[in-house]
Amino acid sequence: MLKKILTLSLTLTLAVAPIYASKNSIKPETKKTETESSFLLYSQNIYQKINDNDLNFDAFKYALKGYLKLQKDNKLNNSKYLTIIDMSVSANTKRFYLINMETQTVEHKSVVAHGQNSGSEFAKRFSNKVNSHQTSLGFYKTAETYSGKHGLSLRLDGLEYSNNKARERAVGIHEADYANPDYIKKNGRLGRSWGCPSLPKKDYKKIINKIKEGSCLFIYYPQNHYLSKSKLVKA
Repeated sequence: MLKKILTLSLTLTLAVAPIYASKNSIKPETKKTETESSFLLYSQNIYQKINDNDLNFDAFKYALKGYLKLQKDNKLNNSKYLTIIDMSVSANTKRFYLINMETQTVEHKSVVAHGQNSGSEFAKRFSNKVNSHQTSLGFYKTAETYSGKHGLSLRLDGLEYSNNKARERAVGIHEADYANPDYIKKNGRLGRSWGCPSLPKKDYKKIINKIKEGSCLFIYYPQNHYLSKSKLVKA
């Protein structure tokens, strides 16, 4: 009887061993590829639920990746909202997206200004330098509100090498006359800021009150240097 048990035990061990050997032999590159494929499917699923064809999928995909990383690291006090600003399109189009991640819907969508030295109708140059008057790319965390020369305003804290001087540069969200659609009718393009993502007056207070105090905001542009260097994009 003991011989039969030992024989059965050995048979099971030999049968299972190749399975463990197979798992341990999976290359890191393969695991990474599988993870990236899973994330791509996940991001595509949410993107389809959001159902807004104007939202650039690459911008959303990168924003979602950083958002999930920050959420996992408990760095978001307000994870209900994800804000995406797509600087790859014309300033005359609605490129500010406020996404409710709980309902997976776009709650607000509007035009938004870029820095005056970043470009005219299209933003093409970006900087983190003080007094550059350019937009800074990357992930931000919203902070406290304050009352400034533009009324209610929202401070932003840059989370990356590309925007970590945001507070020093006084980059924040506020309303501005030059960020109004009527400005486009008169001047042919939206007005520009000194680096702040300025919004139209309509609904801007609602937007600020929703995303304030620790939500994720992502300013996107398909710049190879940024995309290859950003730790959050590559998370």
